[in-house]
Order: sequence, then C-alpha cells, then structure tokens
Amino acid sequence: MTASLPRRALAEFLGTAMLVLFGAGSVVAALQLGAGKIDYAGLGIISLAFGLVVALIVYGLGTTSGAHINPAVTLSLASVRQFSWAEVPAYLVAQFAGAVGGALLIVAFVGTRATDLGKVGSTVLGSEVSVPQGILAEALGTFLLVFTIMAVAVDKRAPVGWAGFLIGLAVAMEIMTIGPFTGGSVNPARTFGPYLVNVLFGGSTTWADYWVYLIGPVIGAVLAAFCYVLLARPAAEVPPVEAPGEGDTGSGSPREVPAARR
Repeated sequence: MTASLPRRALAEFLGTAMLVLFGAGSVVAALQLGAGKIDYAGLGIISLAFGLVVALIVYGLGTTSGAHINPAVTLSLASVRQFSWAEVPAYLVAQFAGAVGGALLIVAFVGTRATDLGKVGSTVLGSEVSVPQGILAEALGTFLLVFTIMAVAVDKRAPVGWAGFLIGLAVAMEIMTIGPFTGGSVNPARTFGPYLVNVLFGGSTTWADYWVYLIGPVIGAVLAAFCYVLLARPAAEVPPVEAPGEGDTGSGSPREVPAARR
C-alpha cells in the first residue's frame, strides 16, 4: 500500500463507521417498521444492507487500506503474513473508534429511542443459545467471511473486480444463516460500537455476551486464513509482507487493484 499509515487508519475508521451506520442502522429501521420485531424476511433485508455496504466499502477504500473494517480480519491476515503486525494496533483502534462513531450517528438521526429499537442495532444471543453455541456460530460465520477474502482478494490468482461483490455476498449469507442465533456479527468492532453507545444513552447492554463476539470471530478468522494457506494456497507460495509503499495493498488485497476486496 502506498498510502501512509494515518491515511489508512482514517480509511478504516470511515469504513467501519459506514458499516455500523448502514448495517446496524438497518436493524433499527427494521424494528421501527416491524413494531419491535424482526421476522426472517426482515432479516433478509438486513443481510442485504450489510452485504451492500461491505461491497461499497471494499470498492471505495480497498486500494487505500485494504478495507479490513473488522479486527478479526486484520488479526487473521497478520497471522498468515499478509499484513504487518506493527500496524495492527493502529488498525484496531481505528476500527473500534469507527464503530462507535457509526453507532453515534444512528442515535443522531433516530434519537435516544434508538436504545429501545434493538439497543442501537446491537447483536444479541437467541433466547435458547448458549455462550459456547454462540461462539461456535460466530466462528463459523467468520470462517466463511475470511475464507472468501483469502480466495477472492488476497490470492493473486483471483479474477480482478469480483472481490467486493463476493465478500458482500458472504456477509449476507452468514447473517441469513447465523443471524437468528447470534445476530451474525462476525466482527468484534461491529458489536462493540452499538454496545457502548447504547450504554452512553441509557440503554442496558449485556457485556457478558461480548466474549461471544470477540472470541468467536477471531478464532474463525484465524482458522480460515490458515486453512486457505494450507489447503488452497501452498505455504511456499505465500509472499512475505512488503514494506509500505512497495506495492502490497495489504490484507484486503496484495494486488494493485483489490477491486473489491471484511
């Protein structure tokens, strides 16, 4: 990546804010129109909203920062040498801050009643879903997401131009599958932002459940990255991380144009 680290961190902040604003914001909108309830059709619309905003962020910011917009993605790519560990802290701070910013914008246009409408779009465990089940579900959903990222954005053999579309589709798919059980977060920052803002505006947040949305995504993401390297891309073919400015577009895509490439 040729962009400076501050510029890339700002891109991660903006991208994650957009993800929460239009993703978690769609949850608030669905609850507003559904009188406080979301059926499976409503979940489908939420899935579409998340998928579309992820695709747009990838196409818009992928060449700047790699468009990780997800701490689990950043950590998984660093674990397989597709991103520099030295830059991980800056990305994580930007992502968590961006998630809080996006949640604040939801309250800005909805008002404080956003805390009553799904706790500002917070993810919650289903009534009969245990913590271990929730962790497994989030791990599986994130596995799909990161495996897709590795296949269509990181791997140089992938066709150019499809990454954003397919990654967005993977996000929509995982929400349709695990959304009824955990909300389909697959992103520690996406869950953290609404959780914190909900508390700031008087809502009640079950912080004890946050471990589900932290541990599950990180485990699933790292496993997916290593599985891809071991099964689909021999380790000998994985290039070392290049220094900033040497052409590596980072986690999102080592190619010059990740065209699409969390």
